[in-house]
Amino acid sequence: MNKFYSVFTGTGSYVPSRQIKNEFFHHCEFYDAAGEKLLTPGEEITRKFEEITTIAERRYAGDDETTSDLALIAARRAMEAAGVDKEELDYIIFAHNFGETASDNIRIDVLPTLAARLKRKLGVANPSSVAYDVLYGCPGWVQAVIQADYYIRSGDAKKILVVGADVLSRVADPHDRDSMIYADGAGAAVLEARESDSPVGVIGHNSRSDALEYANMLHMGYSYNPRLAEKRDYYLKMNGRRLYQYAIENVPKTIKAGLDKLKLHISKISKVLIHQANGKMDDAILKRLFKLYDLKEVPEHIMPMTISWLGNSSVATVPTLLDMIMRGNMDGHTLRSGDNIVLASVGAGMNINSIVYRIV
Repeated sequence: MNKFYSVFTGTGSYVPSRQIKNEFFHHCEFYDAAGEKLLTPGEEITRKFEEITTIAERRYAGDDETTSDLALIAARRAMEAAGVDKEELDYIIFAHNFGETASDNIRIDVLPTLAARLKRKLGVANPSSVAYDVLYGCPGWVQAVIQADYYIRSGDAKKILVVGADVLSRVADPHDRDSMIYADGAGAAVLEARESDSPVGVIGHNSRSDALEYANMLHMGYSYNPRLAEKRDYYLKMNGRRLYQYAIENVPKTIKAGLDKLKLHISKISKVLIHQANGKMDDAILKRLFKLYDLKEVPEHIMPMTISWLGNSSVATVPTLLDMIMRGNMDGHTLRSGDNIVLASVGAGMNINSIVYRIV
């Protein structure tokens, strides 16, 4: 008896045009967590930053763009690629972390939900098209795809739009060195039910949350600059060293656990699309993943990367990677029918997830 599987029938992304190179930060005043101004020259700070993260530039949203504006473009591109009628969507699931971030107000705005705003901007009139948000840190889009897969496998839905968008540039403390990591962007995909007598599309997934010890590694706090802190605005804060260690210890185990559920060996994986958080961290994660299989050599081109020129756009990194490969816009990276790929992410919570997807 054939089963229904969740298949990506269209992908889309939006990379803002405003290009911010590391030189942009040379004249910034940076402070440490104790509120002490750093005396290290900006050129040296950015040079060390690039060595640690591999990030040379990133993209910021335009002053006239909000989070749902970015999502709208990505969603339209995904729906156009899928050839779906917007009124046929059973669900619109929107993953984000900071709501409708605008240039003139950094306060978090989540009422109405971003999914409701996107549904309105798309002009979807169908009341049976259920729109809701997912807050799950950087792995939000991957987790939203997992939820969509459950709806499709249960027979509750046939067509689902899953969107991820964040504008981190406006919630990052301009006086915190970590702010150079963050970027803006949006990615989307349409999942549709596909009847098949063999597994295709989303064939498995795995998630975990480690809140007891690690909940506060990413949190909101006042600016490191004492003068700006007096305004009592909240900014995104990160314990980078502990987060790095947590990720390289736990992401490989989470991915392997997902593969083990399917009795699938890492040698059968063609691509690993991982959240673009830190270039060197992602390299370390991949090496540790292969080490779990007693493999010292990591296949070349298995892990496509965009972080060096797009930065970390949170929930948008994985769907943007997927879209760029699907559209043939990543040199050296192609996908063929039958290929198994992993989509994985890690972030605030702390949360980790992974999906195993078989190309149709």
